Amino acid sequence: MEGAETGVNSYLIRPNYQHKFKAAVAKECIREVLRNHLMGVQYDPENVPTLSKLLADTIKDKLKGVGFERYKLVVQVALGEQRGEGVKMAARCFWDADTDSYAQDIFMNESLFCVAAVFGSYYY
Repeated sequence: MEGAETGVNSYLIRPNYQHKFKAAVAKECIREVLRNHLMGVQYDPENVPTLSKLLADTIKDKLKGVGFERYKLVVQVALGEQRGEGVKMAARCFWDADTDSYAQDIFMNESLFCVAAVFGSYYY
């Protein structure tokens, strides 16, 4: 066992502070992706599946580069037509409050709304 010989413990039960999931950092990443991809876009039901997947993949890739090591990331994107009606969304998670967290942001223009959420769960 190479790790035992060198005295390096590869089993971490808590992330280092610099690698901990930071909701504010994740929210800023989400906000930037949504603004860059949705500014001036008109709602088109034909493009929603492709656009939703593109947004989720882009957010996930951007967050991978931030340094949330050993975190499993779940990205959820909901896109809808802006009709002046209210929308209610909720999420519930069973996780370790010391290590796991989430971030979300909302983008709206005259034509559409988008809610994106990222859930970061530390992998022990």
